[in-house]
Amino acid sequence: MTLRNVYMTEELEAIFDQTVDFVSKEVTPFGEEWEHAGKVPREVLEKMGGLGMFSLRVPEDLGGLGMGYLASAVFSEALGSSTFAGFDVTVLVHTDMATPHLLNSGNDEQFERYLPDIMAGTHIMAIGVSEPDAGSDVAGIRTTAVRDGDGWRINGTKMFITNGVYGDTVIVAARTDQDNKYGISMFLVDQGTEGFSVGSKLDKHGWRCSDTAELILSEVWVPDANLLGTEHRGFYETMKNFQNERMVLVGMGVGAAQAAIDMTNAYTQERSAFGGKLFDLGAIRQRMAMNQAKVDAARASMYHAAWLGDQGEDNIKAMSGVKAWGCEIVNEVMYDCVQFHGGMGYMRESAVERMSRDARILPIGGGATEVMLEEVAKRSYG
Repeated sequence: MTLRNVYMTEELEAIFDQTVDFVSKEVTPFGEEWEHAGKVPREVLEKMGGLGMFSLRVPEDLGGLGMGYLASAVFSEALGSSTFAGFDVTVLVHTDMATPHLLNSGNDEQFERYLPDIMAGTHIMAIGVSEPDAGSDVAGIRTTAVRDGDGWRINGTKMFITNGVYGDTVIVAARTDQDNKYGISMFLVDQGTEGFSVGSKLDKHGWRCSDTAELILSEVWVPDANLLGTEHRGFYETMKNFQNERMVLVGMGVGAAQAAIDMTNAYTQERSAFGGKLFDLGAIRQRMAMNQAKVDAARASMYHAAWLGDQGEDNIKAMSGVKAWGCEIVNEVMYDCVQFHGGMGYMRESAVERMSRDARILPIGGGATEVMLEEVAKRSYG
């Protein structure tokens, strides 16, 4: 077996190949239907769970495969080949943005209650941090949780929550210490809990087949058993997964950008123009070669940052940098791919039209480019 880069193992290569094969057969042919429905069918997620795809990061003693950052990098890049980023993010919010908080901060009772169904794909997770007035600024959230008997009373609004409409449990960040800017706690809030509702299903520019919600918490009561992690320490516990979240967004973007390059190269080699093929024009051929070089560099940077994390090294600077640069690169590539498809690239029936819309959120979600650059800057200058 030929390994794709120095960080790959045969096991990681097998995960990549299995995922690419799955999405090519079970996702790409049906994605347009899901785009119109605004929903990924639950049976597809259950198939993935049955194949062990939702168990990669779950420790072995909890029934998972016990893998690290590199496994998520491989998985997210492979998902990106689907060309339907709404599907990709539905999966990755479940596996790499929400469930890690349970794994990092949960207790044995919570593991027993949730993990088997999470791994099986029969119980889908969401993470509820963002609010109308707070996104990357986690310390600015206004949702509150106040002690009430042997539990907590939660009030507030969450915004832009992926899997918020059709998911089963949302990990909600709420302020529990009004005198401390960072006095935040996390709670497991199940759909169907009294007072917990979807305010609206949001109509998005891209990621059309993922469900994104405004969530309303009005006098929602949850027992102490639903407190995730340590009281008032939710801000710091939330930070633990930020590099992983940033990485998988880059990963799905890199996978999609590679797919867009491949389909654009194929199109321009078939499209007749000026007495030959579009690809014969040096301006197009060389621009696509530069796009390939950029995607290769973004991919390599992502895997290196993932490897640092697996070595136990501080990878905040490396991952923030690749999130900032890599997601901008993905959008540059998509721009050229639309351009070189000509008028067809502007048509809704064209895959690259959809992919360019999907890519636009990448420099915003999971930490905006400007926020990421500040993380790099703080660690670059004395």
